[in-house]
Amino acid sequence: MADVKNADSKILTTEQNFITEHDIYLFREGNHYKLYEKLGSHLIVRNGKAGVHFAVWAPNAESVSVIGDFNGWAKGKHPLSARWDSSGIWEGFIEGLEKGTLYKYSITSKNQNYSVEKRDPYAFFNEVPPKTASIVWDLENEWTDQSWMKKRQQFNALDKPMSIYEIHLGSWRRIIEENNRYCTYRELAKYLVDYIKATGFTHVEFLPVMEHPFYGSWGYQSIGYFAPTNRYGTPQDFMFLIDALHQNNIGVILDWVPSHFPSDEHGLVYFDGTNLFEHTDKREGFHPDWKSYIFNLGRQEVKEFLISSAVFWLDKYHVDGLRVDAVASMLYRDYSRKEGEWIPNKYGGRENLESIEFLKQLNKTVYEYFPDTQVTAEESTAWPGVSRPLYLGGLGFGMKWNMGWMHDTLSYFAEDPVFRKYHHGELTFSYLYAFTENFVLSLSHDEVVHGKGSLINKMPGDQWQKFANLRLLYGYMFTHPGKKLLFMGCEFGQWDEWNHEKSLDWHLLQYPAHAGILQCVKDLNNLYKTEPALYQTDFLSEGFHCVDSSDSQQSVISFLRKTQHPQDDLLIVCNFTPALRCAYRVGVPQSGYWREILNTDANEYGGSGHGNMGGQESDPVAIHGFYHSLALTLPPLSIVVLKKSQ
Repeated sequence: MADVKNADSKILTTEQNFITEHDIYLFREGNHYKLYEKLGSHLIVRNGKAGVHFAVWAPNAESVSVIGDFNGWAKGKHPLSARWDSSGIWEGFIEGLEKGTLYKYSITSKNQNYSVEKRDPYAFFNEVPPKTASIVWDLENEWTDQSWMKKRQQFNALDKPMSIYEIHLGSWRRIIEENNRYCTYRELAKYLVDYIKATGFTHVEFLPVMEHPFYGSWGYQSIGYFAPTNRYGTPQDFMFLIDALHQNNIGVILDWVPSHFPSDEHGLVYFDGTNLFEHTDKREGFHPDWKSYIFNLGRQEVKEFLISSAVFWLDKYHVDGLRVDAVASMLYRDYSRKEGEWIPNKYGGRENLESIEFLKQLNKTVYEYFPDTQVTAEESTAWPGVSRPLYLGGLGFGMKWNMGWMHDTLSYFAEDPVFRKYHHGELTFSYLYAFTENFVLSLSHDEVVHGKGSLINKMPGDQWQKFANLRLLYGYMFTHPGKKLLFMGCEFGQWDEWNHEKSLDWHLLQYPAHAGILQCVKDLNNLYKTEPALYQTDFLSEGFHCVDSSDSQQSVISFLRKTQHPQDDLLIVCNFTPALRCAYRVGVPQSGYWREILNTDANEYGGSGHGNMGGQESDPVAIHGFYHSLALTLPPLSIVVLKKSQ
């Protein structure tokens, strides 16, 4: 035996057989969810000699060898051996190799004499695309986020505030003076921490950081399921970024893509000369929209690969949550397919039974290993129980993006205020289903690309009205039940669509209107985090009471956000037209003085400055089912939030 350090700098005893019989038992049973500890390349010491243990799953290979810069990329010089246990795993130890060694697997298949060079599916690090080799690496890191890890349950719980800032790391900020280069992970740590603290978001969500060959895919064509992209630095550099965020009580969510993978030859596709990771039949295994391959989730080894990837980021990178991309495409066999282009399940239905079981097992495993994290589904259909527990028949996700709210709300806001009264139902329809799932209200990157225009350009009217509408939209989102997500650049009203090839237009903040939008978002974040009514009962119908949603003629809605303590209740009134409304009467559950604690028409936001002079005393006038009411001034295109004084 010999001793070797693992990624947490603890001493492990490495036996002659790096992969044990117990590992194989779990692997064949379909329950090995930490395969990253055994497959791939690992720096170890064997018989007193330092080197690298390689292991790869390629059950249909005739031969497998490791090629790299250490042997001139010569096939066959360093062959791996197929294990005797019929697991399909090939392994071997190469003495003398060190961290930083470039390598690939040279695979000759039993099928049609097919030969190919493949990147390691379990590699921790890879060359910067378009180069395609894997790199021997370790995950040693001196973490300093112990305080966060001990208490993060209080930041990730469903009854806590979650305001998420969605970021694409390659275009949030560029170094213009240095040929528009990306910021590194460590540079981002410096800039991003300060910005998130200043703006008040509780979490950041990174578009996929897993290595991807095509930068223009934004990471959604992932190929390195255990490796952060090398474009911005090393694994330890990425850990540094996460650590810095955690030290400042900022949670980290990663976008994660188990729904499909790209067709690059050096990747997963046709891995050992057969459709190993993907389905054989393209009616099941090829995605018509994204021109990519679909994982065969009927194979337990593929399920283990993906669940191990999810566990890996939570385990080795201290990530606080995953957002699972394109869940709808996994649930339905006929997703984006015409009749005759898909294969029904064994019962003749359109439901993808294998994917359903995979998603349930994914969530079961993650919450067993990391109960203080969250897994969120991007799911765009009415599939029932996405964020309901497994024991209630749900899929077991913690939360789900509310795509219906996003679509209907943006559609409503795009209407000229003159015509909004005819579309009032689009605004209020969400009240009917707001508590059927644990929803995240998402204004994401998908809404500001591909010709859709920026959020501010979706708003109607002249420039003043566009900014007022945008402040109203954000105020409505932050007071509506559900957690919050906003894509970068939207917080200061960027005019241009998001472009992944350039930095955000930070220069706009020199202009008062854009600075006003940012100040409004800062104050909304602060209000959201300090008022329990806005987050404690996000997913409970008892936390919401619609005062009046029927005034379509004046395009005004009013509602209460509630807690178990009535003194913390908030009244929210929204005016979706540019008309100033005076003495507008709204019922309230308690008599007394109601303070105006936020008004999106305030001068400091770029508004017209109309409001209620700090608050209103209630009148004993019954309306909306209450014995008391307020005669409010409703500023144009604005939202006012009021709280009963004690």
